[in-house]
Amino acid sequence: MKKNIKKVMSVLAAGVLVLGLAGCGQKNQGGQTGEGAGAGKNGNKVGMVISTLNNPFFVSMQEGAQAKAKEMGYDLIVLDSQNDPAKERSNVEDLVQQGVSVLIVNPTDSDAVANSIQIANDAKIPVITVDRQSNGGEVVSHIASDNVKGGEMAANHILEQLKDKKQINVIELQGIPGASATRERGQGFHNIVDNKANVKVVASQAADFDRTKGLTVMENIIQAQPEFDAIFAHNDEMALGAVKALKTANKKAIVIGFDGNEDAKDAVKKGDMTATVAQQPSLMGGTAVESAVKVSKGETVEKQIPVELQLITK
Repeated sequence: MKKNIKKVMSVLAAGVLVLGLAGCGQKNQGGQTGEGAGAGKNGNKVGMVISTLNNPFFVSMQEGAQAKAKEMGYDLIVLDSQNDPAKERSNVEDLVQQGVSVLIVNPTDSDAVANSIQIANDAKIPVITVDRQSNGGEVVSHIASDNVKGGEMAANHILEQLKDKKQINVIELQGIPGASATRERGQGFHNIVDNKANVKVVASQAADFDRTKGLTVMENIIQAQPEFDAIFAHNDEMALGAVKALKTANKKAIVIGFDGNEDAKDAVKKGDMTATVAQQPSLMGGTAVESAVKVSKGETVEKQIPVELQLITK
């Protein structure tokens, strides 16, 4: 009889221990129950994943976001994806594990980022995209310049500058294939030039928003297609690479970039570039954080938040 009582007591003690451990496993830092990092969200912590910080445009975006976060008393964690979708996914997973309340993503690629955004969706963490859209996953708000309108502005400026020419040959340097900014800026540009009988796009190649690649691609185009009047680059970095290639080849052409970064503005002042369609990346970053704070407080935000563009010329 005593042996049976001891046996029953042992089983009951083991059961209590198991239940106690299970209860500990369900609790997290936020005091909520449930599985996953999303359960431990910190209301004052916002995560931001940027496509690359090897580009002045995105550095400015980061700085604007940090300034706004400081102003609003929020912690902002910024991670660099180095233009690598795999790194981007890892960054998102890291921030989800850290329990951010809202995630801001500047995608490396509009298609590839969808899987990363789904990770945040699964953890019940709201996502805001900046500059480039996502072609999948649930996004509460997208903050960007009107890239289509910017492409149209660039095309119209080329036509205005070359209005006395009977035939206009144009080169287009595209950004990263698949990025929404690439598609939209190209769309706007072609909305205008494709309707003009005297305008021909003699070359259109990707240079991945990169200055060095812009230089290399432009050098190759000059060798293959030496007769052209204007270059539209989907960003300033590629435009600046093209300017260097033109100087080396001792050629002249209208060069229009997109972003309005400081190097491009200097090039416009010197006459090396004709114009740049200027975005306001610092304002975009600040607006993203401002929207993230609203979302973290349960407030509603607009699905699309536009940021104004400006054509900068000499």
